[in-house]
Amino acid sequence: MRNREVKRTECPARRKDESGSFRPERTAEEAGRSGRNRPGRQTENGEDSAECADRIEGRNAVLEAFRSGRTVDKLFVQEHSGDGPVRTILREAQKAGTAVTFMTKERLDQLSPSGRHQGVIAQVSAYSYGTVDEMLARAEEAGEPPFLVLLDGIEDPHNLGAIIRTACQAGAHGVIITKHRAVGLTSTVVRASAGALNYVPVAKVTNLKQTIEELKTRGIWFVCADMGGTPMYDLDLKGPIGLVIGNEGNGVNRIVREACDMTATIPMTGRIDSLNASVAAGVLMYEIVRQRR
Repeated sequence: MRNREVKRTECPARRKDESGSFRPERTAEEAGRSGRNRPGRQTENGEDSAECADRIEGRNAVLEAFRSGRTVDKLFVQEHSGDGPVRTILREAQKAGTAVTFMTKERLDQLSPSGRHQGVIAQVSAYSYGTVDEMLARAEEAGEPPFLVLLDGIEDPHNLGAIIRTACQAGAHGVIITKHRAVGLTSTVVRASAGALNYVPVAKVTNLKQTIEELKTRGIWFVCADMGGTPMYDLDLKGPIGLVIGNEGNGVNRIVREACDMTATIPMTGRIDSLNASVAAGVLMYEIVRQRR
């Protein structure tokens, strides 16, 4: 039976944005030519060289990255740095809504590909982000009820890449991630997605609960993965749906969980009490696929 007690109105008609266009989709060949999905190697400090390629360091270079409009996922700043150039960079980060982390010089040295960071390193996106409106427009154009995947603090880039890949294969119209305490679209994510980023838009939002509440007004229902929920086979997951998957260690944040309409549990009979986040996401996505057919 449908485990929903609150009735809402049907989802209103949705239209494309003012440009009337969708985010361009690149082929795997084009992505390969860009160099963003080439295999990396291990650097001396144990980091993937492709991941380091997504970092910009040095005050002028970081400042220009912000001013040029490039998407900066995270900004790492040496603690106790407060001179003029650093304050300017911090103002730009605030305007862009970029997460800022202060750390010791030793830790910053470890993150630096060249060792010449001047107290600032920017983690930039390897792919451009889409928008939630774009996802809804894609669903409307396909004549399908929206199917969105929302991730609450996924930190492992391999998990994020695998979830995006499964979302693509399951027919999801988009993946929504959070700006803070979560991994962005790094080169590792691009490789783990196996080309799926060319076909599935990924949007980044500041407040996942607020995003859920806004999408509810458009007629979308939300189910989150939770060990204390209702077995997924007993839930009605058809129609406009948003699937919420939580952090690898802590699961879905309580506030986000309470904003959802349903909680779904994957029946398990083994001795291990949980599944990997990307595996759990895949199982639940394909239960949604099964019910939508």
